[in-house]
Amino acid sequence: MPEDDEDQSPPSDLRSQPPCSPNKSRNCISSSSSQTFPDHVLENVLENVLQFLDSRCDRNAASLVCKLWWKVEGLTRSEVFIGNCYALSPARLTQRFKRVRSLLLKGKPRFADFNLMPPDWGANFAPWVSTMAKAYPWLEKVDLKRMFVTDDDLALLAESFPGFKELVLVCCEGFGTSGIAVVANKCRKLKVLDLIESEVTDDEVDWVSCFPEDVTCLESLAFDCVEAPINFKALEGLVGRSPSLRKLRLNRFVSLEEVRRLLLLGAPQLTSLGTGSFSRGDQSDEQEPPDYAAAFRACKSVVCLSGFRELMPEYLPAILPVCANLTSLNFSYANISPDMFKPIIHSCHKLQIFWALDSICDEGLQAVAATCKELRELRIFPFDPREDSEGPVSELGLQAISEGCRKLESLLYFCQRMTNAALIAMSHNCPELTVFRLCIMGRHRPDHVTGKAMDEGFGAIVKNCKKLTRLAVSGLLTDQAFRYMGEYGKLIRTLSVAFAGDSDMALRHVLEGCPRLQKLEIRDSPFGDVALRSGMHRYYNMRFVWMSACSLSMGCCKDVARAMPNLVVEVIGSDDDDENREFVETLYMYRSLDGTLKMMIVASQTQCMMVDNDDDDDDDDDSCEGHNA
Repeated sequence: MPEDDEDQSPPSDLRSQPPCSPNKSRNCISSSSSQTFPDHVLENVLENVLQFLDSRCDRNAASLVCKLWWKVEGLTRSEVFIGNCYALSPARLTQRFKRVRSLLLKGKPRFADFNLMPPDWGANFAPWVSTMAKAYPWLEKVDLKRMFVTDDDLALLAESFPGFKELVLVCCEGFGTSGIAVVANKCRKLKVLDLIESEVTDDEVDWVSCFPEDVTCLESLAFDCVEAPINFKALEGLVGRSPSLRKLRLNRFVSLEEVRRLLLLGAPQLTSLGTGSFSRGDQSDEQEPPDYAAAFRACKSVVCLSGFRELMPEYLPAILPVCANLTSLNFSYANISPDMFKPIIHSCHKLQIFWALDSICDEGLQAVAATCKELRELRIFPFDPREDSEGPVSELGLQAISEGCRKLESLLYFCQRMTNAALIAMSHNCPELTVFRLCIMGRHRPDHVTGKAMDEGFGAIVKNCKKLTRLAVSGLLTDQAFRYMGEYGKLIRTLSVAFAGDSDMALRHVLEGCPRLQKLEIRDSPFGDVALRSGMHRYYNMRFVWMSACSLSMGCCKDVARAMPNLVVEVIGSDDDDENREFVETLYMYRSLDGTLKMMIVASQTQCMMVDNDDDDDDDDDSCEGHNA
């Protein structure tokens, strides 16, 4: 289950120079102590201490203590997270951190998933892998999200890092089964190969057969996004010689009969299973189907279950033997009716994470509420995402969840109608919520019972859920709702707004009242130049600002770019010579420490306005924060 991405750490220090202290004599120790303990001794002591700091938040704070701590922290950090591949250059990374073994790198913003970014915007992995090949020959792990990765990039990765162990590609594109085959063949110590919601070209290469012929180190193999048939005999052999395999997620070309064979072969150690297709495939003409339940019964260690593509409902009861132990269940690809769903969920008493389509209806959600008392995360996706569709889930299902699942921490809920009363009830019943994303798919829809704006409902969420860090709002909202956010949303880091607000004052409430805001996403809202300028004191400390279909002028965007030299201001969807258009289509702003070098590749329909200032690189880089799509 890919996650959108929420980091909890403050900015770290990727500056090319160490922090300067206002006190000239301060260098972690007094002048008298420095005569007794030379710097190299103190460095050794600090190295031994800092190696026990695993939290990125703690390491970021340690790097800001003084020059010596800054230096030693850079020498001892083995894991680096970069939330925007254009926030710094690969050269700056290798200059600052000398012993990196693990890199998590994000490219395009999530709006690329909705075709809102130019296709040739960039986010290429090539400069990163070529730089790291020289600086980090010991690299073991690469985790990429929304990056453009080529087969040549994967070949260079496989050839440059002899001890490479983990490759995770989430929502990436540009590569095919040829590149995966090279990784499988040359990375002999590979433990993790996870391809998650990526676009993988079918090069008609039998990549599964490219793994070592002897015992492998594989612990996780996920290829459910690969839209190409696979060599099942080779897969069967691979599972058989991978005794450490814990996670296996199959694509839709693997039938239920083949899943049964794999389970009987590798059942003892699997803890996470993606079933691929949940239909019999070529064996459908047999009179007596195999005992699929027996295969699942052999998988007593499975706690995470997903897949269920091309579901044949009559076989769904086969998973009942594992339901009692499940902590995570993903039905987001399965169009399941309440009658099909309820017998399954009634056995899932340990469930903590549940994803499903809204086809389970309010009735299904009521069954979840009655059974899953340990639920921490719920996501309900629309089977029919059209704005005018008949939504099968409503405030009834949400209120049932709030009353039955009091430990809920994260919610994503698509619906067609909602009430303030349901949101107020949830704010009281689920005070541990850290993520609340409600998408009322129709535009400007009020409380469907009272006809009033949804201000009081969302106001209750931000007021009573005091741990809230991520909020997505929708429905009919006035400036009053944003005033509540600014007044009570002191921990909010990510805010998503659609079709909401009355005036610029709404956005001003947020920018002035939410001190920890890192990501601001706005679309189709009446916010203009005054609103944008009201946050200029904040933008250097934020990860990004995205505004599409608002009321921003080109002149205001240029003013912001001139006033903030290290802020990249991209105007997307406007012709280069259209200086007089009334509003820009899309604005995407983020900070970069490396001037205009990051925009060597810019789509023709994108204008990048940035004043280069190479001397001003003393800002902490917020792109190297702790992770969370």
